[in-house]
Amino acid sequence: MILLNRLKYGLFLVFNKMIISLFVVSSFAIADNQVKILMLGDSLTQGYGLEEKSGLVPVLQRWLSSNETEVFLINGGVSGDTTLGGLERLDWLLTPDIDGVVVALGGNDLLRGFDPEFTKNNLDKIFMKLKSKGISAAVVGTISPLNYGSEFKKEFDDIFPALAKDYGLFYVDSFFAPLVDKQTQQISINLLQYDGIHPNNKGVEAIVAYIGPVIKDFIKSLAQL
Repeated sequence: MILLNRLKYGLFLVFNKMIISLFVVSSFAIADNQVKILMLGDSLTQGYGLEEKSGLVPVLQRWLSSNETEVFLINGGVSGDTTLGGLERLDWLLTPDIDGVVVALGGNDLLRGFDPEFTKNNLDKIFMKLKSKGISAAVVGTISPLNYGSEFKKEFDDIFPALAKDYGLFYVDSFFAPLVDKQTQQISINLLQYDGIHPNNKGVEAIVAYIGPVIKDFIKSLAQL
């Protein structure tokens, strides 16, 4: 009797493993049919300081799903990354199944006071590489404060809309635009983490509500190619 029960239990485990395996295989099959978007960015994209489910990419994924847009977002955010860093790691991130890329780099270039020409050249090489591979892209800009002077600010701010025009990119002006208080014209501290730089959960929700429609249109454009 004991031997029979063990045999039944063994068959039960094998059957369940087969069911799980079939589920995993079917899940990958479904994923293979989805549009896949690489989110290439820095700590804002990565979800710095937040639980994984509360980061920008997972929240955007849920927003798109709830707005009838089936897509698989790949988190390519690296904390502290610059435009040069993004350029250097782009090749190994561009697996054959990538349909589009959202580039959100430049914030760390700005924090380090890099020459705007340096930033522009790196981004230009990123979009040139994507174009050569036939991969469509969107760009999220970064807006400079006046810390480095008005000339620097103009040169830096002009980078992103100019590239969007040159390469025909879908364009979002900034992750931080929806965090600015309309009365004070300053970023609301209630939407930031304690470091005063990265968005908290509410801040991420505001960013996603702002960029979501543009990313949705970007994904729809890929389906028409």
